[in-house]
Amino acid sequence: MIKVLFNGYMGRMGQTIAPGLDAVSDIAVIAVSDPMSKAEVWPLPNGGEAKAFNSLEAALAACQPDVMVDFTQPTALEASLRIALPAGIDCVVGTTGVAQEKMEELAKLAPQGTCLFYAPNFAIGAVLMMLFARQAAPYFSDVEVIEFHHNGKLDAPSGTAMTTARQMAAVRYAAGVESTSPGRESELEGFAGARGTDVDGIPVHAVRGAGFVASQEVILASAGETLSIRHDNTDRAAYLPGILLAVRKVGGLNGLVVGLESLL
Repeated sequence: MIKVLFNGYMGRMGQTIAPGLDAVSDIAVIAVSDPMSKAEVWPLPNGGEAKAFNSLEAALAACQPDVMVDFTQPTALEASLRIALPAGIDCVVGTTGVAQEKMEELAKLAPQGTCLFYAPNFAIGAVLMMLFARQAAPYFSDVEVIEFHHNGKLDAPSGTAMTTARQMAAVRYAAGVESTSPGRESELEGFAGARGTDVDGIPVHAVRGAGFVASQEVILASAGETLSIRHDNTDRAAYLPGILLAVRKVGGLNGLVVGLESLL
């Protein structure tokens, strides 16, 4: 039985994913934490209860999880990992907006045999979308990324969009294809950013609206043709299979491991 502490259980992801984790036979959510928590226990779908805490320090002092799953905020993630990793607790992180360099630094806090697993997106379809985008990227002269998220998302562009752009830029560079941001030079004075932000030479556009959960479209274009690769997530339950996979696999990993594709 894998014992899990869910950090950030009162957020959008926590309310969907924490019950789903506890609903499988080989995983038990033994504790949840969130600075907004005022409860001492949290009801679980199997009729049981998890201990609830308003601080991660208190949660770890009271229980000994095998894995911490973190869906909090970019500003809170570093402090949480500085507590959990030195204690030898494997961490599965879906919080985005933290630089890769910072994650590498934090992973060094963990003793040998402890893993910091981070994925910008846990949806299987999103991982495949990034794979297909990488495969297509060298064959088109122009590439752009448009991502759509709910208006409560705390980072823009999304981690998925930045990862997609960087991966496409890398394979384009290896193939001798230059990545540029066409049309950026034509942005009107005072309206910089009309062509989106530049991620390794690829324009990335972030759309925020109350009707979205998470969607992304990669547009590839050459003279006379365009190719669009799009993934739509309409329910946060889509992340559960990927998170279950990570929780089950992280105990056999070491150091910093990035991306769900590394487990598929």
